[in-house]
Amino acid sequence: MELKFDKAYRPQILTQIHAMTWSHGMNKPQRHSLNILTTVLVLLFLIPINAKAQSMDWPDSIGWWKANNLRVIQTNLPAYEAATLDPDSLVADLIHFSANTLIINAGGIMSFYPTKLEYHYTNPYMKENMLGDVIEKCHENGIRVIVRFDFSRAHKSVFEKHPDWFYISPQGEHITNENLYTISINAPYEQEQLFNIVEEVIDLYPIDGVFINMPGYQTRNPYIGKYYGIDQNPYDKKRFAEYSGGLSLPLEEDRTDPVFRKYEEFKKFTADDLIRRLNELVKSKNEQIAICTYSEDHVDIIRHESQTNTLPYWLYNASDNVSNTRNSYPDHIVSNASIQQISFQSRYNAVEPAEVVIRLYENIANGSGLDLSLMGDFRGYEDERNFDVFQRIYAHHKKFEPYFGNYTSAAQIAVIAPGSWPSGDAAQEYRGIQLMLKEAHIQYDIIENSQIGNLENSLKKYRLIILPEIVSLDNASLEALERIGKNGPNIIATNRSLTDHPETLWKMFGAKIKNMDHDGAGYYLQPENKKLFTRFEKQHLLFWKFNLGLYDFEGSDESQMPIFTPGIPGPPEIIGGHEPTGFYAVGIKNHNNSKAVLMPINLGKLYFLHGYEQHKNILLDLIDYVFPEVDQLIKTDAHPRGEVIFQHFAYNTPENFGKEVNDGMILHLVNLTGFSGNTYFNPLPVYETTFDVKVDFSPKRIWSMVGEIDITFEYHNGRVKFKVERLDEFDGIVMERK
Repeated sequence: MELKFDKAYRPQILTQIHAMTWSHGMNKPQRHSLNILTTVLVLLFLIPINAKAQSMDWPDSIGWWKANNLRVIQTNLPAYEAATLDPDSLVADLIHFSANTLIINAGGIMSFYPTKLEYHYTNPYMKENMLGDVIEKCHENGIRVIVRFDFSRAHKSVFEKHPDWFYISPQGEHITNENLYTISINAPYEQEQLFNIVEEVIDLYPIDGVFINMPGYQTRNPYIGKYYGIDQNPYDKKRFAEYSGGLSLPLEEDRTDPVFRKYEEFKKFTADDLIRRLNELVKSKNEQIAICTYSEDHVDIIRHESQTNTLPYWLYNASDNVSNTRNSYPDHIVSNASIQQISFQSRYNAVEPAEVVIRLYENIANGSGLDLSLMGDFRGYEDERNFDVFQRIYAHHKKFEPYFGNYTSAAQIAVIAPGSWPSGDAAQEYRGIQLMLKEAHIQYDIIENSQIGNLENSLKKYRLIILPEIVSLDNASLEALERIGKNGPNIIATNRSLTDHPETLWKMFGAKIKNMDHDGAGYYLQPENKKLFTRFEKQHLLFWKFNLGLYDFEGSDESQMPIFTPGIPGPPEIIGGHEPTGFYAVGIKNHNNSKAVLMPINLGKLYFLHGYEQHKNILLDLIDYVFPEVDQLIKTDAHPRGEVIFQHFAYNTPENFGKEVNDGMILHLVNLTGFSGNTYFNPLPVYETTFDVKVDFSPKRIWSMVGEIDITFEYHNGRVKFKVERLDEFDGIVMERK
């Protein structure tokens, strides 16, 4: 008897087998036995399928990554797993989880293939052709392979030969992790050996992409949380002197020091130069090899990460990362990885499944594909709670792939981000402002502060731009913002925004700084103008905490919200005595076609940390004042913890690539009701949510992705009204044109 399996059924067969493998009733020895059966089927019976059979036929003239349909799984392999990893099992798992792209270790810290290079340390557990077998079998099944390199560290054996290639702190210390030493970016290991290693891998294997982990300058040991300082390696000293005209490397990170500011320019220049040269090498070998890393210049895929390692948890982390990257670098693809580990110190404990659900759906809703990173492969994994989530959401993306990844935002508000990886007070201010908008279902895009100068024309299309503690801008961005402010969108700025540019504060807002860093604890704000502050009918004074800048608004057209002194806090018998300070929390300046509002107060941080709705209402009232039509895009009774993301879409097909096509709109709904502040629970079902949305067409059909049912709707004068009967964890409401 001859057994034959139609190639079209291969993924389904493997999926059924692995559904049994991951069933809760099967222990690891049983899984191992079933894995043997799977491997036999893969090797003996199943016919390899063509890569195009599992995806749309995108032409070779388009870089494969530009389809923006990534479903990435990264296996961050510990060295010892190279000895046990089974390529057939790995590929079967990737098929089970509907992945179309694998990221797997190749080299840098250690080689996972038989290298012939002197300065590339070989993983002692390496199997001779493990990497080659994985790539071959992935390609047989239509799965792309991006190989991972990490050049931030090198083995002790390399250090012993060339200690001058490695990081040296101002105190003469090296950064070490067991037998690994942190390198210096300007020394020959990165400037020469990096290129030798990447070239060797490209010459040996038909890879689809190169991923560079931890690029750039190192000042700390992230795995133990220790800061060491600015690298003082002689190669860094020499190159910085050449770049700066003879300056010495700074010893401390001090933004007030012009030498340090020059050093920051130098770091960006040298890091970009390294990736530029890498791009030249890779593309000279094969234009179809994608370059992926965390920086934006000279790469094809910008990678970002959703992590959970600091409090308060940031519920919209994936939306933040994807929107920021997509809108700041519109010519790139973004892949935002859900990092499964809780922290570097807790590698084998995954984050909560309910949190992963939110991350992955937020990726989709904001125009990215799917991406997750875990330690090792799936076999014998220490925390399998998220596996059902991976399987379900990756399969959803695969099923509805043409409806994802080709979006144009409907937002009329832009929020300026303080960098691509914000931290500290600026991050809290920025996140608090986003939280206010999200809970009010106000649509917005995110654009990184460094890109204002590059995206001036794009920014002019918005009706409002919000700057949450954007302290400093480069000259090009500052000049662009001033031009935009004169004739373009309204502007709202908070806390210490533009304090490095007092002339711009005066020109845009008519404001002068009197006391930029003033502790507001115990002070009050008075929303006395009830025509402007319409949400404060029953409140006279609003408590304050954190920074409360004292500014002179003599050049503005309006001063709103008087600031009152703390008075006497107690005992109760003697409280009171709150008096006007003569300062105001809000200054408003009129321009030709817009208004510029400055609030030199920590409004976002206060809401992010404490969540009093009254502070959110300050922003919402001011938005209503400068942009009265803000509520016209979406009217809804959705719960504040229901994330609403509204997108124009074009079918993500080769025929539409590079064309201005609008096939309809999608209303993405992510149910966040299970988030308690410190814990992620499964969300509560939400019933009978009504929507009244602005569209520029009469839909031929409105339907639910999750329910796969048509939704009854009414269309009248450019608006669509409908009801979502039930929302569980997610839905995509598709409004298709006729």
